[in-house]
Amino acid sequence: MFEELLRRIREVQNFPDGPVALHAPIFAGNEKRYVMDAIESTFVSSVGEYVTRFEEMLCSLTGARYAVACCNGTSALEMALRLAGVQSGDVVLTQPLSFVATANAIVHAGAEPVFLDVERSTLGLSPDAVRKFLEARCLRGQGVCRLADTGQRVAACVPMHSFGLPVRMDELLAVCDEWNVPVVEDAAEALGSSYKGRYCGTMGQLGVLSFNGNKTVTTGGGGAILTNSDELAATAKRLTTTAKIPHRWEYRHDAVAWNFRLPNLNAALGCAQLEQLERFIDIKRKRAAAYADIFYGSEWKFMLEPEYSRSNYWLCAVLTNTVTERNTFLEEANASGLGTRPAWEPLHTLPMYRNSRCGELFTAMDIAARLVNLPSGVERGL
Repeated sequence: MFEELLRRIREVQNFPDGPVALHAPIFAGNEKRYVMDAIESTFVSSVGEYVTRFEEMLCSLTGARYAVACCNGTSALEMALRLAGVQSGDVVLTQPLSFVATANAIVHAGAEPVFLDVERSTLGLSPDAVRKFLEARCLRGQGVCRLADTGQRVAACVPMHSFGLPVRMDELLAVCDEWNVPVVEDAAEALGSSYKGRYCGTMGQLGVLSFNGNKTVTTGGGGAILTNSDELAATAKRLTTTAKIPHRWEYRHDAVAWNFRLPNLNAALGCAQLEQLERFIDIKRKRAAAYADIFYGSEWKFMLEPEYSRSNYWLCAVLTNTVTERNTFLEEANASGLGTRPAWEPLHTLPMYRNSRCGELFTAMDIAARLVNLPSGVERGL
């Protein structure tokens, strides 16, 4: 049924035959050299020059004043939420169209997620849905936003830049500021994406990146917290390093903290990957343009970046007409060796989140039923 479409997708990926991964890492730079250097230095854990270099490179690339490298994106998001003031019993606004780590980090920080709808144009959290929820179901006073029925504090809002497509941040920041709700950006998929000239992860009070093996840039496993606050950055480094008081040989700690820092070995890999980031994104954007040409004028909608933004196109996405059509395409594509996948299961439908508070989720459910991610790696583009 989809033979011609599958052939054209292979042409875009420059893979005439054989398996094509959805998004595999590529190591075409100084990865082996830097990793071997870290090994030979014997500093392979969270102390080492590559950790510092990696953080400095992230600041240079994103424009953030500080970057704190963590062992994965989930731990980075949990810590960012705690730094934003999230406490046990609070609620945090977020979207159901996201990887499960977004909601898990909220729960790990002691809070409950509230799932609100996404926008069709960005696949990310809708500022209009956030405003509607706050106006209908919340109260504000003395600088605090609370749920009207339970009195729980609305402690943060976590938009996720789905597949590298930036959320409408100006509108979201405006409504959250009006209601005194701090914004923590989940930019796990959006390294290199920008909104009106500002990099994703740098517009909220804090932002979070991920460097998992399937991301645009990988450290094997890793994440980072971005912030412009001197105080938050210092606290982040302290609490992710077991709150150890600096000393040449003594082990003293002054808080119950976490061992969330990125090892030097992983940071070495990350430094080599960041050196190639713009080249990776350039290839991915050209691939996205080729996909857009394939679907131009068809009944399926290829998800293009909003006009005010520049996307890294981490995973290219297309909306089919129906869930049946989506499933048939997924069966044929994967049977032919083309790595494709649907969107995540909406988080509020998972067993542990079925009783979570939600707004109207029509758009999120519709997108989840029809979206397909296409092969989006750079293996044959170098």
